[in-house]
Amino acid sequence: MVMRIEQPQGRRGSLKWIQRAVAEQWPTLGAPILAATGGNDLRWHSPLAADAYAEYRDEACLGLLGQLHLADALQNFWPARGPQWDALGKTDTGAVVLVEAKAQIAELFSPATAVGEATRVRVDAVFDELATRLKASPQRAPWTGHFYQFANRIAYLDFLRRHGVDAWLVLVNFTGDKDTQGPSSEEAWQAAYQVVWHVMGLPKRHALSPYLLHVHPDVGMHEAPPPA
Repeated sequence: MVMRIEQPQGRRGSLKWIQRAVAEQWPTLGAPILAATGGNDLRWHSPLAADAYAEYRDEACLGLLGQLHLADALQNFWPARGPQWDALGKTDTGAVVLVEAKAQIAELFSPATAVGEATRVRVDAVFDELATRLKASPQRAPWTGHFYQFANRIAYLDFLRRHGVDAWLVLVNFTGDKDTQGPSSEEAWQAAYQVVWHVMGLPKRHALSPYLLHVHPDVGMHEAPPPA
């Protein structure tokens, strides 16, 4: 199933800010990614105004990133309607950048309320296998019940890396969003993520942590609308 989902121009929250950060090439977004991946140039493939700010998932995501040869493997790995990425990019070194953007801490919590029973069974099996390889605590909370969104994005990162793709999961945590009364500091986000990882039972360092990057663009530096 090809999945390309057009979006409106964002007026508030993470949708607004990730669209602007990509369109305006914010250094506070791109520079940390390039530093981590060892690249010199980052090209964004979504969300783009010329593409109706579309977000991508499943086979469409793979095609956008030049990984369409993995379509069959992805179908065997994950049910249809997998992660819908807030932004997708590639560096000049070929690193694939998968972005999950947030402007409020409340957005971190995401139980799998809309997942059918058959899908949940399949997903839980993937999560259990991944949790074992990442040495998660046996006392962890069920990932589908609390942080389903993060778990499926980590699973997608793992899928790509196991298939030889230099993939990176970038958690873009905007600070200073007055409209949504979001966190005003990087430290507030760090404290929130400590809770996430603790509930998920993940150790501070695991096999995927080197490829999981937190960035904290301050929207206060960019609150004025872009030039017409």
